[in-house]
Amino acid sequence: MTKFKRILLKLSGESLMGRQGYGIDEERLREYAGQIGEITTQGVQTGIVIGGGNIFRGLSGAHKGFDRVKGDQMGMLATVINSLALSSALAAEGIKAKVLTAIRMEPVGEYYNRWRAVDLLEEGQVVIMAGGTGNPFFTTDTGASLRAIETGAEVMLKGTRVDGIYTADPEKDPTAVKFGEITYDEIFRRGLRVMDLTATTMCKENNLPLIVFDMDTPGNLKKIIAGEHIGTLVH
Repeated sequence: MTKFKRILLKLSGESLMGRQGYGIDEERLREYAGQIGEITTQGVQTGIVIGGGNIFRGLSGAHKGFDRVKGDQMGMLATVINSLALSSALAAEGIKAKVLTAIRMEPVGEYYNRWRAVDLLEEGQVVIMAGGTGNPFFTTDTGASLRAIETGAEVMLKGTRVDGIYTADPEKDPTAVKFGEITYDEIFRRGLRVMDLTATTMCKENNLPLIVFDMDTPGNLKKIIAGEHIGTLVH
C-alpha cells in the first residue's frame, strides 16, 4: 500500500554532484533513478523538478558580473541538462520518463503544459519538468511548488542533503534541533530558510503539504511513500 497516489519530487542540483564538487556524479544519478523506479513500479504517479546548482546558479552568476536575466536563463538550461541526465538514468532502469521544458526547445524536450503533464502521469510515466517557471527571478523551489499545484500532487517531497528541518543549519550548529513537523506559519515566524518565500507562500495558500527529507540515503523515498515518518512534515 502507498500513502500517496501522485507526488512532486524536488531534487537539488547540488545533490547530483555527489562527492565530485561539480557536475553530475553517475553513481548518485543511478541511486536516484533506482529510488524513483521503486515507487513508480508501485503505481505512484511521479512528477520531478531538479535544480541546476551543480552546473550554474543565476544569482551567484549575477554577483560575479553576469546580467541577472541571462544568468537565470543559464540556470534554466542547467536544469534541462540535469533533467535529461535523470531521464536517461530512468530509461536504463526500464522506467518510462518524459522531459517537459518551460521554454520551447524541441526536440530536446516537449513544451510544458499542465494537461499534457497530467495525461503522462496518468499513463504511468515519470514527468520531469525542466526550466523552472521559464522566467528569471524565480527559483526552482518556486517552479516545483507551481508544478505540484498545477498537476494536483498530494504532497511535495523536497530531497536534500539533510534529514529534515532544524532550528538552525545542522552542518554549522551542532546544537540545532530537528522538527518532526512544523507549520508554514511557524516557518515564517522563525525565519527558517526551507525554501524561498514565494515557494513557501504558494504551498501554504494552496494547502500543499511538504516533506523535507534526506534523499541521499537509499530507501528513504520508498519509506515516505509507504507512510513512514521520515524527515520533517510541513503543513
